[in-house]
Amino acid sequence: MESLPERKVRARKIVSLLKRAYPHAKCSLAHQSPLQLLVATILSAQCTDARVNMVTPALFARYKTARDYANADIHKLEVLVRSTGFYRNKAKNIRAACCIIAQKHKGKVPCTMKEMLELPGVARKTANIVLGNSYGVIEGVPVDTHAIKISHLLGWSRERQQEKIERDLMALLPRKDWLKISDLFVHHGRAICIARRPKCGACTVKKYCLRVGLKKRKNGAAETVARRAAGFRAQPETADT
Repeated sequence: MESLPERKVRARKIVSLLKRAYPHAKCSLAHQSPLQLLVATILSAQCTDARVNMVTPALFARYKTARDYANADIHKLEVLVRSTGFYRNKAKNIRAACCIIAQKHKGKVPCTMKEMLELPGVARKTANIVLGNSYGVIEGVPVDTHAIKISHLLGWSRERQQEKIERDLMALLPRKDWLKISDLFVHHGRAICIARRPKCGACTVKKYCLRVGLKKRKNGAAETVARRAAGFRAQPETADT
């Protein structure tokens, strides 16, 4: 059984290799201010960052301040964000969040976790992304679909709820890597660790990955790997070169 100290050693090696593989990894949502990042992150729920980045130029050109969003015609706002999915709820949350920002925070996106979580449409993932990228405030790990999938495969967490996965990652990784691992997971998830067709042969961290629950092809048939993080080690570790 892999102990927590052993898991931390393995995690450190994995993070180091991912940093080498994606040296320019950063938040992929296009933005120029905390407000733009907040809006883009709300829109990114159940939507790709690429799609969000196609939508936001027109949105940001029309609405420049929190007051602009707060006063927006909801139907016009819905039209602009429609292609991101769940557009009615997203438009409602953006306008409601900006009402609070305009009235309570003088138009400035708040810089504490407590205040961020008071905004409609904002949970810990969104708050962590905005706080970390806009203010350098690292309160936790942003857990999106990439983080959920890869942390399970690596054997870093067996949880299903985002906040529980976040706690596992926070216990495993040093604070300085909490924000960075999210960006690394996104890039790795897009390039290699693809949900339906993972490119394990080309994976830079494959010798440290437990591949928990991964379906592999064997003799033309799919075979589920029944390994569990608590009971299996990765391949023997060697010193990084």
